[in-house]
This record gives sequence, C-alpha cells and structure tokens, in this order.
Amino acid sequence: MHALPALWQACPVASVHSLILFDLDGTLVDPAGAITGGISAALRRHGLPVPDDDTLQAMVGPSLVESLTSLAGVPASHVQDVIASYREGYVATGMARSRPYAGIARCVGALADDGAVVAVATQKPEWLAEELLAVQGLRHLFASVHGSPRDETTAAPGKAPIIRAALERHPDVAGSAVMIGDRRHDVEGAAANGLPCIGVGWGFAAPGELEDAGASAVVQSADELLEVLQTGP
Repeated sequence: MHALPALWQACPVASVHSLILFDLDGTLVDPAGAITGGISAALRRHGLPVPDDDTLQAMVGPSLVESLTSLAGVPASHVQDVIASYREGYVATGMARSRPYAGIARCVGALADDGAVVAVATQKPEWLAEELLAVQGLRHLFASVHGSPRDETTAAPGKAPIIRAALERHPDVAGSAVMIGDRRHDVEGAAANGLPCIGVGWGFAAPGELEDAGASAVVQSADELLEVLQTGP
C-alpha cells in the first residue's frame, strides 16, 4: 500500500472523529442540474416518460439503477441502455458543470490537517467518483474513495456496503467514524454500520428527511459542519 500523503500524517486529531466519510453529490459537489437534466435527456432518448421535477430531485443520491426502477418506473429491460446514455452525457459535460459547495474544500482540508482520515463513500460508480473529484480539484483531499462497481447492476443495495468498505480500508481509525451526507440513505447506511451521520442541509433531502431518518445533527453550512466535527453536536 502506498504511504499516505503528508496531509494525513502527523498532527494530533482535533476532530471528535478519527475517520470522516463524505457523500459526494449533494454533499461535496453540487451537480448543478447535470444529474437531473442528464436523466431527463437519457429517458427522452429512449422514448420513456420523464418524471416531474420533485421526482427527479429525489433521484439524486441513491444508486441510478434504484432510482430508475423505483422512482422513474423504467422497465428492467431498458435500464442498462438508459444508464449508458446518461453516463455518456455526464462524462462529456456533466462533470465539468458540477461545482464544489461553498467552503467544503476548506472544511475537508482543515479536518485532514487536524489529523483525521477523510474519505468518500458514494453510490456513484467508484471510477466515476474518482474522475469527478479530479475534475473538481478535490481528489488530493481524500485518503480513499469508495463507490459502486462499474457494472451498477451488480452493486449490493443501499449505502451500507460502501460505508463498510471504507471502514475496512481504514481499520485503525474505524472505531471513531462518522458519515456526512444529504439523503436518508446516508443516515441509514451509517446506522447499519453502527455510525452516526451528520446531515447537510444544502443537498437534495426533502424537508425533515434527515431528521426523520435519525441524523445526529443537520448543519446548514460548511463552517457549521467543521465546528460540529471538531467539537461535537
């Protein structure tokens, strides 16, 4: 295993948690319509109905296979073709349109400087998450990136297996870990692994979604998130 960059070595841990896992879309990066617009375009391309805006917003976060089947009602026989069309457009233009949320890079950098191990746990395919973070100039901030397999139809359901993979990657600090996310499946996946989850209010959750799911706190800015992580909710 390669040695971690100096960013993750040395300093005493000032964060309450020694391992901090971040969701990606809706938490670190604002897709700026690239996901909802891309799904709409892919559905139209295959002659399938496009859901209303609220449903499209709800499709950001869960696995694309899950969203297409359970929320958009795409027949199983069409799912792979729709995903292929969506990914083609997302790689071509969607990643570049996305933007990190205000203050989030500074927050992550401060946590790493404090000595915490900071990683990404997303239901986006792992290879695509790596590319998005690189395009947005964020990849160097994270010790590791964990996501779904390239063939999304083989992914285990939910966020729990991805969070578990991150914990297994960093066993020395897994005993004091926390998940940061913007949807209920982040909270539920964390709970399945015995972790608390801090919700962020700038993502795609419906009003009350994170609180109802059992988030330990819900923050409204990157500065507030950093404060909660460094002092506790």
